[in-house]
Amino acid sequence: MSIKLLIIPILCIMALIVGLVVGYTVLGDKPLSDVFDSSTWKHMYDLVFAEGG
Repeated sequence: MSIKLLIIPILCIMALIVGLVVGYTVLGDKPLSDVFDSSTWKHMYDLVFAEGG
């Protein structure tokens, strides 16, 4: 029973990571190392949640 409860979140996290890698490297033509860089995601967050002026 505990294995069934753990497999779904693990698969979701793996799918998220694969999706980020494919989207950022294949579609965005960016280097793979940038996917795991925190400054990349801070910049994305700032773009999405920036105050309009």
